Amino acid sequence: MRRTKHPLATRVTNLEPSGIRKVFEIANAHPEYINLSIGEPDFDMPMFLKEQGIKAILAGRNRYTPTRGIPELCRLIADQLTAEGIRFGDLFVTAGATGGLLLSIQALVGPGDEVIVPDPYFVAYRNLVYMAGGTPVGADTYPDFQIKAGAVEFLITERTRALILNSPNNPTGAIYERAELEKLVALADHHGFYIISDEVYTPFIYEGNYTSLGLLTDDAIIVNSFSKSAAMTGWRLGYVSGPAGVIDRMAMLQQYAYASTNSVAQYTALRAFEVDYSEQRGNYRRKRDLCYDMLSTRYELHKSRGSFYFFPKAPDGNATAFFERARAAGVLIIPGKDFSRRDTHFRISFAVADDLLEQGMEILLHLA
Repeated sequence: MRRTKHPLATRVTNLEPSGIRKVFEIANAHPEYINLSIGEPDFDMPMFLKEQGIKAILAGRNRYTPTRGIPELCRLIADQLTAEGIRFGDLFVTAGATGGLLLSIQALVGPGDEVIVPDPYFVAYRNLVYMAGGTPVGADTYPDFQIKAGAVEFLITERTRALILNSPNNPTGAIYERAELEKLVALADHHGFYIISDEVYTPFIYEGNYTSLGLLTDDAIIVNSFSKSAAMTGWRLGYVSGPAGVIDRMAMLQQYAYASTNSVAQYTALRAFEVDYSEQRGNYRRKRDLCYDMLSTRYELHKSRGSFYFFPKAPDGNATAFFERARAAGVLIIPGKDFSRRDTHFRISFAVADDLLEQGMEILLHLA
């Protein structure tokens, strides 16, 4: 008689299914839908980068690379961060920003530890904490989606190990204010926890002042990638900078997790900082204004200052029910429960073709 297997590890059983991936699969199965759920640029990777990748393959750049990344790319990233005024002790190349986030949390968080996560949040954050055996603690940012140091301070305990920030924010489009970030850095220094700052949407800032955590401290862990700026989402290439001691341990984790990142992607990225995305940023600013001007007539929403998302309030306050209504009308959105402990809002992306965006807006206005 076969004995009943032991239960799966709690890191697996605590995971919450990604509603984003569910909608992604729906979109792939139904290309007739107007897809406002997409979380990546709608412009293609520049031709000179494609050619750079082809050259790398033909030149035999298809073998293992150093765990931290090829030296040429690491030097380029260091030069870029230095030019931007970002303070850091060390850096290394990761398998996308998600890889950097995973390694950051694995390095800092153990069973029973706590990580403060502003709500709304990118769907991966809470689950990455669960994977480390930790507990995510939500810091409410409704209704204006601005993080407040006072709200974070109230949540700090002896088990607090990290605070995850994401500015410009997915899903809200908010940009956190410098004054609050300075207070958060002071809290982290006083209580001895780290700040992990996910800054992948910095190429798409439309107005106001933006402050990277790396401008305020050399003790923050800054996560970034080439996915948004160079439209390389499928290449899975990112980088992390931060305190040398933490970076060293994160790189060791990467060594045992998957040895190194994609070789061809790294050699391709040697020219990624040459990409001029100013025209695309201008296009997205125009799309953002179009969406806001239309939706604000019937929806409660804040104007996105960065990224390519809006997070409006569902007309009936039930985002999941509204998702079904929108789907029945031929439009795909993401319900708020995938980004929040609440299910009152929904995410839309304006990184789509103009004609589809206008059609989608008209349908959403009809449903309001």
